[in-house]
Amino acid sequence: MLRLACCTALLFLLRLIVGLPWLQVLPSLLIFYLGSGGWKFAHIFMKTVGRDLHAAGVLLRVKLNVKRHLRERNTIPKIFNETVQRYGDKTALIFEGTGEAWTFKQLDAYSNRVANFLLERGFKEGDVVALFMENRSQYVGLWLGMAKIGVEAALINFNLRLDALVHCINISSAKAVRVPGGTEWLDPLLEAALSHLPSPPHRCFTDRLFYIYTSGTTGMPKAAIVVHSRYYRMAALVYYGFRMRSDDVLYDCLPLYHSAGNIVGVGQCLIHGMTVVIKRKFSASRFWDDCVKYNCTIVQYIGEICRYLLNQPVRDTERQHHVRMALGNGLRQSIWDEFTSRFNVPQIAEFYGATECNCSLGNFDNKVGACGFNSQILPFIYPIRLVRVDEETMELLRGPDGVCIPCKPGEPGQLVGRIIQNDPLRRFDGYINQTATNKKIAQNVFKKGDSAYLSGDVLIMDKYGYMYFKDRTGDTFRWKGENVSTTEVEGTLSRILDMKDVVVYGVEVPGAEGKAGMAAIADPTHATDLERFGRDLEKALPPYARPVFLRFLPEVNKTGTYKFQKTEMRREGFDPRLVSDKLYFLDPSRGRYVELDLELHSSILSGKQKL
Repeated sequence: MLRLACCTALLFLLRLIVGLPWLQVLPSLLIFYLGSGGWKFAHIFMKTVGRDLHAAGVLLRVKLNVKRHLRERNTIPKIFNETVQRYGDKTALIFEGTGEAWTFKQLDAYSNRVANFLLERGFKEGDVVALFMENRSQYVGLWLGMAKIGVEAALINFNLRLDALVHCINISSAKAVRVPGGTEWLDPLLEAALSHLPSPPHRCFTDRLFYIYTSGTTGMPKAAIVVHSRYYRMAALVYYGFRMRSDDVLYDCLPLYHSAGNIVGVGQCLIHGMTVVIKRKFSASRFWDDCVKYNCTIVQYIGEICRYLLNQPVRDTERQHHVRMALGNGLRQSIWDEFTSRFNVPQIAEFYGATECNCSLGNFDNKVGACGFNSQILPFIYPIRLVRVDEETMELLRGPDGVCIPCKPGEPGQLVGRIIQNDPLRRFDGYINQTATNKKIAQNVFKKGDSAYLSGDVLIMDKYGYMYFKDRTGDTFRWKGENVSTTEVEGTLSRILDMKDVVVYGVEVPGAEGKAGMAAIADPTHATDLERFGRDLEKALPPYARPVFLRFLPEVNKTGTYKFQKTEMRREGFDPRLVSDKLYFLDPSRGRYVELDLELHSSILSGKQKL
């Protein structure tokens, strides 16, 4: 009974985390043992026990802290008050734009003035105020001050304009908006406001804190609800999971209207007493200079930031820093080793998660390419799973019992997380719009009668439980009988094209089965050598994954969190009447890309030109 002996050390700790009695844990353990060979388990156990014990300890610590905060009816402002008591005169925030530094006491006083000012103006608990401004220390002080009196902030993307901006303000039901240039008239009013802590509202740990909007890559943004316990959970799991320290200095160049910048980043300041350097906006050319200047030990990234840094000329400061960890999500596996070796960053703290999700993952042990893991020793302790989906529609596949079918190692599937609404670590708060919330919930996923959050992301898990991001559902398309991952092709093309922005998507061609691959390439000077590009593609990608169409444009539209926006490009397709940019077609008879004009376009539509 090697498996039982090996797992005994974990059981006591893990049953504390999930609150399960022994009799509920042992049957799962026995089934898992009998279902596979003992020697295989022993190998997996030896490879992963250290990782899993650390993760179990992190979950236990966060769970116990959450229970205390629930019991004491704490909120983020109350937790911050504890931080102020411990670190009052320590630097809390540094705004890189001016070099201005605020201590914890100064941040506390500023947020108190915000709270008292709003009270004087008649705002009350449950009201919503929209924040529409660039990164700066005052941004944190404003929403924190609102939270001290129970006013909820709607954190709106500063880059939005016209219909999208109006949409975000309207759905929040905001009673006021803090707009650009408001500091000039707001600051004198705040200076005159009282700096003492106002009477706290009747709020608890599961009440609403603020709203963060989805990136809007496939439509209008949705306002995700962030409650106090979710803010704490996201920041604490990262802090303990990646072994951060209160004396770390974190470089936060991400937008504060996004959860990565405002929760994963600023949360380390408010909850754990870490100094955070706030950058007005990301700058690839100034990144390492800033890290040296402020003696940063942790840097944040998201999306394509790491690729932009690699695309910069080599400079001395990129190896003169004291950065020990890069924290974020979206680092492509194809450039992982290149990033760590060139910039001498020993640890990549890659994680998976979304503002609203309940199935976050963390790569706690620096596994190259992985965005996290789930224990293979006791897989039921953390209720997440990869489930099979239809390759064409991405609909969940179910067995004869109506329950979703779990994926085997090496089999791609959608990540789901079981919803347990009375557990702050497993609850799903959803969006302001109830219809949008319902679309993210599936029934009968792990077992009959349960419900689960649908991440919308396709991942792959190896035999050790490490998980690797593959694609967003809907981003994978089928061509020539094969599934094409846009994420993988984008990474390959970008590497071939010296780290240019590349967006890959599928487009419909009349009479053709599936969708043909199309790549939009940011190349304002149109300097790409198509002959060489074609040869490089033949070496790097199988025939079905090579883009049939190319589009060269000055720049690729991105969200404020460096995600590519594909919806409009999909709609325009390869039609020269809709696209003013240069278009090319991979002519199979010539084996190279040729310019796509109206005549060739008509020939493709009629079926005369073979694909």
